[in-house]
Amino acid sequence: MRLRRKPWVDEAIHEFDDFVVSRDQEIGEEKKGKWAEIFGRQAPLHVELGTGKGDFISQLAERHPENNYIGIEMQQDVLYSAAKKVAEKELKNVRLLVFDINHIEDIFAPGEVDRFYINFCDPWPKKRHAKRRLTHVGFLEKYRQLLKKGGELHFKTDNRPLFDFSLEQFEEAGLRVQDVSFDLHAEDRPDNIMTEYERKFSGFGEKINRCEVIFD
Repeated sequence: MRLRRKPWVDEAIHEFDDFVVSRDQEIGEEKKGKWAEIFGRQAPLHVELGTGKGDFISQLAERHPENNYIGIEMQQDVLYSAAKKVAEKELKNVRLLVFDINHIEDIFAPGEVDRFYINFCDPWPKKRHAKRRLTHVGFLEKYRQLLKKGGELHFKTDNRPLFDFSLEQFEEAGLRVQDVSFDLHAEDRPDNIMTEYERKFSGFGEKINRCEVIFD
């Protein structure tokens, strides 16, 4: 279902220009390879692909102030909610970008990222749309270029067909997979941070799948 646009957000989001790159701002070569400089420090760079309303990244950044975090989201209306959460927590280790993940290689330099997070992405269930899935081998090759050697991808979804597809893609790409779970909430995981979507659908009894992928 397409979300109804909120035109007022286009102006309101500029309240957070110190840590948000909004739709009407340029992003690209001037930031590529310079994220440590933008954050003002050298620290591991973790990137969430599809930040949504920001529950995950805001809690993660608060829990791990030693890391730099970037959240990427295409829908500015949604990212505005994330920006408010980051501002309320006064987090200095987060940047949020309105950006199309299809062009992620335009904003990060090779080896600049330490870890990617993909949480509950669009499963694109039709076979003809398989290449749009963020765990398709085409995307994995992009992540490989941008990650440091030994970098990681942490992946969660409630969609079992997407999870099975993803495991096959990881194998095809020659990646190492670890910590695989087909029912995350049945396990003792005190370090798990739930997204808005995860909290809602696990409450309905949906099983959450999770794994970590290592790019050696």
